[in-house]
Amino acid sequence: MYAIPSSLTLQVQDYDHVRSTLSTHGFGLGGNWDYDHGSFDCALDDANKVWLRLPFDVTVGSLDSESQENHTAIRFGQPFVLKHVYNEGSDREAQPRAFGAMVDQFSDPIDPDDEIESHWINLASRKLKIVESLYPA
Repeated sequence: MYAIPSSLTLQVQDYDHVRSTLSTHGFGLGGNWDYDHGSFDCALDDANKVWLRLPFDVTVGSLDSESQENHTAIRFGQPFVLKHVYNEGSDREAQPRAFGAMVDQFSDPIDPDDEIESHWINLASRKLKIVESLYPA
């Protein structure tokens, strides 16, 4: 993980507006969201192993993925780049289970916090500058 200083950090914005705007720039709601926090993620590579993440906390309302309009305010945290290098294929040591097969059929990451090369940091910084221009401080 590599943190990138940003003028977005601590800004409060309307969730629906941010979600709509960022989706046109390749961002989607990250899978680790909950009612009081989440992130907007953008893959920086075709293999979906390097990501620019814009974390946020909910300050008003709560997130609801089923609702078209959330009337929710969010406060951005510090953006960062993360890289996950995964073993390809299925996990040979996985134990067969009915429910578990849906959850853990893939192998563990080789290194969930792999070193991030400078070209990914530069690409993420350029992408972040575009986002910052949408939300001037």
